[in-house]
Amino acid sequence: MLYKNNITFIFSVLTLLFTTISHAQTEEEFIDTNQLIQLSGVVVAEDNVEPLPYATVFDKTIRRGVISDYYGFFSLVTNPGDTIYFSYYGHKTTTFIVPDTLTANRYSIIHMMPKDTVNLPTVTVYPWPSREDFARAFVEMVPYDDALRRAQRQLSGESLAFAAARLETDAGLASSFAQNQQLTQIYTRGQVPVNNLLNPYAWAKLIENWRNGDMKRE
Repeated sequence: MLYKNNITFIFSVLTLLFTTISHAQTEEEFIDTNQLIQLSGVVVAEDNVEPLPYATVFDKTIRRGVISDYYGFFSLVTNPGDTIYFSYYGHKTTTFIVPDTLTANRYSIIHMMPKDTVNLPTVTVYPWPSREDFARAFVEMVPYDDALRRAQRQLSGESLAFAAARLETDAGLASSFAQNQQLTQIYTRGQVPVNNLLNPYAWAKLIENWRNGDMKRE
């Protein structure tokens, strides 16, 4: 019984194999390989002739396609008269019809794709919502309160000291202060600590600033 089942299985496999081979041979009889064309080319942008990498090249007639490489190069097998679709992000989808008067089985093209530009309506941006707000701001404007003077006031010694007095001490400031104290101790180790009251360079700088009027209160 087992021997008879094995023979039946082998016979079924051979029948299926011969049917597939004969069907493939029948399909090959209808394909005229002499009419096939190897279409190759480069897909580039129309405005700057730069290659378009990974563009889609689709043969609508035979429902097959490829993708161009990094340099925009592509190659696919087509028939004379086939319609080829080219699509790429940011560019208009274009078509190309394979000529049916070719005598060779190879054909090369350089396909240019225009940009898909969307023109938006003109938008005018105003600093004030309405004319009434502009008139009010113009009347209340302080003519000499420009940005430079505001910056000078905000960066003055009194303003910086006022802001620094209200800032909380964080870990970074505490670490820097401790590190500066430690470096000062290392620098003056084995000698008398530095006292700027006895520093002649500091006194010379103080006298020079006093003569130049840099110590006047603004």
